[in-house]
Amino acid sequence: MKTLIHKYRHAWVLSYFVIYMVWFYYLEKTVTKNYYSIHIKLDDLIPFNEWFVIPYMLWFLYIFLSVVYFFFASRDEFYRLTAFLFIGMTICLIIYTIWPNGQDLRPNLDTLGRDNIFIDIVRRLYSTDTSTNVCPSIHVFNSIGAAIAICKSESLKKKRWLTYGSIILTILISLSTVFLKQHSAFDVIMGVLLAFVMYLVVYVWMAARQTDKAREKKLYAEI
Repeated sequence: MKTLIHKYRHAWVLSYFVIYMVWFYYLEKTVTKNYYSIHIKLDDLIPFNEWFVIPYMLWFLYIFLSVVYFFFASRDEFYRLTAFLFIGMTICLIIYTIWPNGQDLRPNLDTLGRDNIFIDIVRRLYSTDTSTNVCPSIHVFNSIGAAIAICKSESLKKKRWLTYGSIILTILISLSTVFLKQHSAFDVIMGVLLAFVMYLVVYVWMAARQTDKAREKKLYAEI
């Protein structure tokens, strides 16, 4: 039992989800009317398409499986992925808190002139997920984070179908946010920008520091 606990002691990192859910739920309940409405001209050129609910919902499985895989596969890669996700998600929550934002892009599903199972799923999505706390898009940000982790993973690099698949899925998820009118295109742009910044922090700066420390440790050991 002690061996198992020691092996998976990095599980403490996942306690962040409690903080995130409490904070996000609070914002969902308090930011309802008085918010800055996000809208750019590009939004008006993007039609609503209910088929994109498929990749949108796959996001939940995508992020879950990514975190679970790296939790068991590599502690270092797990730490990098969760650092990327959790720091970025915290930044998003801080932005939502000090700059309440939302969007008013959702169509009236009853006037679309069509009805199918995907419309029904979107209708349920709209009823459970508010149109606030949208910029930057966590859907987009987390998807990019998972794709980066998969593409940079030593154990997955040779599995081209998986790395390419993660990139394609990330693109589809990002597109789904605007085609379902869950986000403005501006939210997507900000999500991509935040992901770029976090890549520099986690996979460039932090990785370089870790390499330097490893070299110093090796040097001291040789002395």
